Amino acid sequence: MDTDARNEKVPERGASPLQQGPVTSKKAPPDAANFRLLEAACAAYLDEEGCEKVERAYRFAADYHRDQRRRSGEPYINHPVEVALILAHDLRMDEDTICAALLHDTVEDTPATLDQIAGLFGQTVCELVDGVTKLTSIEVTSMDEKQAWNLRKMFLAMSQDIRVVIIKLADRLHNMRTLAALPPDRRLFKARETMDVYAPLADRLGISSVKWELEDLAFFWLEPKEYQRVARMVQDSRAQREDDIDRAIKTLDDELKSVGLTDYQITGRPKHLWSIYQKMTRKGREFSDIYDLIALRVITQSVGDCYSVLGAVHSLWHPMPGRFKDYIATPKANLYQSLHTTVVGPDGRPIEIQIRTSEMHEASEYGIAAHWLYKKAGNSRGKMSADDRAIDSTITWIRRSLDWATEDDIDDPHEFLDSLRVDLFEHEIFVFTPRGEVMSLRRDSTPLDFAYAVHTEVGNHCVGAKVNGSVVPLSYRLNMGDRVEILTNKNAKPSRDWMSLVVMPSTRAKIRKYFSTQTKTDDAEQGRTELAHELRRRGYGISTKRTIKALARVVGALDYHATDDLFAALHTGKVSVKHVANKVEEILEEGSSEQLAAAAAEAERQAAHDEAMSSGKPIMQSYAITRTARGKKRRSNCGVVVKGDPDLLVHLAHCCNPVAGDEIVGFITRGRGVSVHRANCPNVRSLMEHPERMIEVAWDTSGATEFRVEIVVEATDRMGLLKDITIAIGDAGGNILSAATQTSVQGVARLRFLVAISDASLLDALLATVSRVPSVFDARRIMPGEGANQMKRRI
Repeated sequence: MDTDARNEKVPERGASPLQQGPVTSKKAPPDAANFRLLEAACAAYLDEEGCEKVERAYRFAADYHRDQRRRSGEPYINHPVEVALILAHDLRMDEDTICAALLHDTVEDTPATLDQIAGLFGQTVCELVDGVTKLTSIEVTSMDEKQAWNLRKMFLAMSQDIRVVIIKLADRLHNMRTLAALPPDRRLFKARETMDVYAPLADRLGISSVKWELEDLAFFWLEPKEYQRVARMVQDSRAQREDDIDRAIKTLDDELKSVGLTDYQITGRPKHLWSIYQKMTRKGREFSDIYDLIALRVITQSVGDCYSVLGAVHSLWHPMPGRFKDYIATPKANLYQSLHTTVVGPDGRPIEIQIRTSEMHEASEYGIAAHWLYKKAGNSRGKMSADDRAIDSTITWIRRSLDWATEDDIDDPHEFLDSLRVDLFEHEIFVFTPRGEVMSLRRDSTPLDFAYAVHTEVGNHCVGAKVNGSVVPLSYRLNMGDRVEILTNKNAKPSRDWMSLVVMPSTRAKIRKYFSTQTKTDDAEQGRTELAHELRRRGYGISTKRTIKALARVVGALDYHATDDLFAALHTGKVSVKHVANKVEEILEEGSSEQLAAAAAEAERQAAHDEAMSSGKPIMQSYAITRTARGKKRRSNCGVVVKGDPDLLVHLAHCCNPVAGDEIVGFITRGRGVSVHRANCPNVRSLMEHPERMIEVAWDTSGATEFRVEIVVEATDRMGLLKDITIAIGDAGGNILSAATQTSVQGVARLRFLVAISDASLLDALLATVSRVPSVFDARRIMPGEGANQMKRRI
């Protein structure tokens, strides 16, 4: 029911239906005055099972509405029955839709529940009732806000099942027929909403029979004086007009028979009051200029006959230039098909003629409303007919064209309502793609509107357009029949200026969504950089496998959906960088302690084995310390000497790979000389348990020595990134011996280098220099054997 549902009914004797509790009376509720008409309408096309379901829905609704009355004083059950009657008698909808119409106010205004409806009438009816039910629990501060919420919910429900909107149209039509019961201010609000939203929506769905009546009823309340003036002029000219129409029909009938056409029908086409008034105000014409025009409609049995009638009409009367439209070859998006022509008739008076088949006429009157009846009556193999596929395609188009109305990024209700009025406005143009396909756009649309209508990515990468073979600016206003070609570049991005160029709300919503997503992406990138710096300060890398797993656990713990959402929250200050880093460190430390314990146990086992092998011999002999050749003194080839015995062979431990400047210790091994470790190497903790095998070592500073270290750099991928980083390494005194690069699908580049340097002081300066390269967010030293995507904690 509409926004003022409860204002249109009053419980009998002041009792609130919500205070009465569930209905338990076994007394049958009184029949609605028009229920027998509904029964007859349903019996005309529904099967026995469908009619029985409708009657059960009626009994349920009548029982729950038994003590409610409308402001007019009539039983409230009359309203849902009238809504169902419109759907059954006028639109011939399926039984689920009719049941939902009968039940559409029960959940909102009586103790009935959706679970009850689902159990008694099925899930489909339940979902339709829920879609029609208003958002009664939302707190709003203005009628515009309330209207926007209700309409947005309606379109959201429509995206699931378009029958929700058809029920709303029937509900609004009956409320407009009985609008006199409302206060004057509410009448005007309802009439304006009907004219701006519901009548154009009926046109979008192709239900012209509902559209015309809604417009005339809204016109009656919005412009009562003008309505009465137009109605009076129509009544005064009725006799003369009917005589002119009869003579025109006789002349055309004789012509069609003379060319051999049969099985057709010619009628006068009624003109609706709002349509007449619109032409008078829009074109500045007098009533006599508008209504003296004769309007005829010819209904045939085949498309070929339509064109034969057109030929006969043009041979009988001279066609007026620019007044012919072929909607059969190029149907409107709402399935409307017909030939339109205006000719100069007898006495020089124009005659408007529409030519269509009986199927086209039914589609014009009922639009997609007939879809469900056809679908239920489909063939035995369950295959869709071509007409059925066309209707399904139209339903999909309608849903997509109004998808923007379900988005939550339009916070201003005025903007939402203004956009909705524009998008539902009836004027449209047809343009062609380079392949000759027809596309429907709003009047005054630009190439950008066309590009986004083709596909969102086409619009996002648009750089220009050609119309009819010529390059035009993006602000160009398209005209009927234009052939449009969009020029794209994969590196192009939308501009915020485009918001002022486009006219279709769906286009504006797509552009707004792009910038919303882009802002989130930028925030996520900045937040990732901030967290990477904090983790690197603590000795961790943000892209190692262990850190990625730890971050995934933190994301879940903080109730974010994805890592990027957490990164964006970091940059916007919704969560502290240190707080996240602390949680990541806690998780990583759990794994580190286990690894260190395992390493210590292994070292202890090795030490015990070595002690057993020594057999009590002096350590310097039992471990077979390797010396350089007799009589030849030279520096160790790794730049380290053993204090007191510089000829001992030493090697750098691969677990920590020390470089000149690091604090180091030596450990005597079996057969391999002295192994040199960084003093804070995790393995040294277990080696210290054998102090007899520890030996003092020092860096040899007597000459230049080359040390090799591996570093990994993480950055946002871009052109020239590798060149800039290699230059930075060279400028910092590093010599690149090898390099490897890898770029993820997220655009994160990981570059691994083997670099020769002379001491550790150069390494720190080198990493600092690389970190300052644009788009680099992490540069660090890694241990030998560690992959580019892995990193052990630096201790």
